[in-house]
Amino acid sequence: MGISEIAVWSAMVGGLLTMVALSASDVAISRNIASVRALLFVVLTGASCVLMTGLPEVFFPGLPPRLLLVLKAGLGPLAGAIALAYLGIWLGGMREDVVVYRLTAWGGGALFVGAAGLTLWAILVAPDDFRQLLLVTGVVNMTAVVLGIIATARATSLGDPLARWMVMACVLLAAMVGGHYLHGLGVPGPGLGTWILTAVFTVAYFLLVSILVIERNRQNRRLTRLSRLQIGSDPATGLPTGSTLISEVEHAFWRTARMNGECSVVCLHLRNLYELGQAAGRGVEHQIQVAMAARIRRAAGFRCIVGLYHPRCFVVLISADKQASHLDSTVKRLRQLVAQPLSVVGANHARHDFMPQLGVGVVTFDPAHAKPLEVINEAERRALGGGAILPAPLTQDAIETRW
Repeated sequence: MGISEIAVWSAMVGGLLTMVALSASDVAISRNIASVRALLFVVLTGASCVLMTGLPEVFFPGLPPRLLLVLKAGLGPLAGAIALAYLGIWLGGMREDVVVYRLTAWGGGALFVGAAGLTLWAILVAPDDFRQLLLVTGVVNMTAVVLGIIATARATSLGDPLARWMVMACVLLAAMVGGHYLHGLGVPGPGLGTWILTAVFTVAYFLLVSILVIERNRQNRRLTRLSRLQIGSDPATGLPTGSTLISEVEHAFWRTARMNGECSVVCLHLRNLYELGQAAGRGVEHQIQVAMAARIRRAAGFRCIVGLYHPRCFVVLISADKQASHLDSTVKRLRQLVAQPLSVVGANHARHDFMPQLGVGVVTFDPAHAKPLEVINEAERRALGGGAILPAPLTQDAIETRW
């Protein structure tokens, strides 16, 4: 093996070690089974690639040839079996598609049996049959690649948006496996250019797979968070809504009344929430709601209750001693921050400017005799610019602002 070839394979090993380090750090940070699976996959598959380069024989010439053969024969198919099983999990398993599950689960099981058989063959084989054993190992590994391409192509046809990129990763894997076994078998013809491409395909495969695994794990965490979302919370903003919001407001009324304080309810009515729906595409209103909720939380502070009365109407409950300055400063912050323009991303990743058109209504009252729904409805009426004023709970002039 020449110096140039050693440099190529060493550069590839450096890239693989970087992937191992990143996967190990993800395990230390995330501490979940998905990150452990990713680390095990990178270590086993990367080790099988390194063995086929011939670098262990170059840097450690004293290694027993039989041990190296056993590792080359068994580690590749074992890595293929694990990769195929993990691919099935990544694609959603049986809950998504039974055919894909059977391809990956049964194929992984067959590859595991094949890895055991090839390992036993490598232990017992005569030195003259080493080449034949490696050829059979390469065919077994390429079978795993073909099963992976079939599974990911079917998942793509069924609508999995990430599966099409995994198809590309499997194509890179096919080039990677072919290149490494051409080198390991010593097939005449391929030269340094082929080995450079093989090293590039190897690193590109691991990089693409790592990105796809991270993205799918992020999606799964989001689904888990939504499935555990507290009943009565809005999925987009996380703000309390419905009966949960009313219950929190009622409890704040009771607590403030015991402190002999007063409450103010601020309603912010976002009139043009759906204005960009036609130009930017459906779903852009969720981006607007999330941004508005973040701004309102920031302006109101952590002591105020912030909720979503309905998609267009945000509610802020301010409980304090009888000092109008606190209310005035909070409403002023809300006006300044919430009314600022907002940039949203629509269809085809196009950016659109959104200018909030808000109606703001404020009701200040004695919480001892107030009913949450009546007060919120009155504040919303004032935000909309009409409606009767509640006679009972109101104890001082309300601030009414529109723009």
